[in-house]
Amino acid sequence: MSHYELTFLLAKNEDVEKIKEIILSFQGEIEKEESWGEKTLAYPIKKHRTAFYFHWLIKIPKTKVLELRKKLNFQEKIIRYLLLVKE
Repeated sequence: MSHYELTFLLAKNEDVEKIKEIILSFQGEIEKEESWGEKTLAYPIKKHRTAFYFHWLIKIPKTKVLELRKKLNFQEKIIRYLLLVKE
């Protein structure tokens, strides 16, 4: 299992459970969850002016990362996300 940092923006705070389900469905584990709260965006993204920021440390098998990215790309609830390898 590899360690990753996942930072994402959601329009609604309640949608975070759906993201948890997606990670767990790919045999992933959430090691640490941080909620940075609601912030005003510098410019509108998908017609949203504010978003809820989240930063998680996750573990997921390397073979599942590509599938996870595809699944996150198709989530309309996510405004933006960034998935980085943690070294």
